[in-house]
Amino acid sequence: MSLTHTDARGKASMVDVGDKDATRREARAEAYITMKPQTLALVQDNGLKKGDVLAVARIAGIQAAKQCGTLIPLCHPLMLNYIGIEFEIEPEHNRIRIESCCRLSGKTGVEMEALTAASVAALTIYDMCKAADKDMQIDGLRVLEKSGGKSGHYVAD
Repeated sequence: MSLTHTDARGKASMVDVGDKDATRREARAEAYITMKPQTLALVQDNGLKKGDVLAVARIAGIQAAKQCGTLIPLCHPLMLNYIGIEFEIEPEHNRIRIESCCRLSGKTGVEMEALTAASVAALTIYDMCKAADKDMQIDGLRVLEKSGGKSGHYVAD
């Protein structure tokens, strides 16, 4: 296996996708943010002064996916057809599970966009809750599934 973002001399290089066929591509990613039980209750009850934490985090994640090509140097700027962000409150673990989904019809995958969306949504939750809880922890960022393209379908274990 070789790295796709290096040229024959090992220098960083953007992949040329010009000769690839456009196909339907989709990627899902997840992240978790763990917090104190009372902070989670504030999020659930919309009790933080900054407003509706999950609504703002959803918009932030969507914006981040659209900016992925600007944030990560060798990512192609993509015309995404769909970006979705869902939250699952897990009170038994004092955390929120974030799942993102990105879709397009194009020549390159959307894993980085899905990862960026999930991570920025988590960072936004941290930002909105940090006055109440500085001990929050973000972890578990990973690709859950990707489909489309030459490499085929991938589902995480």
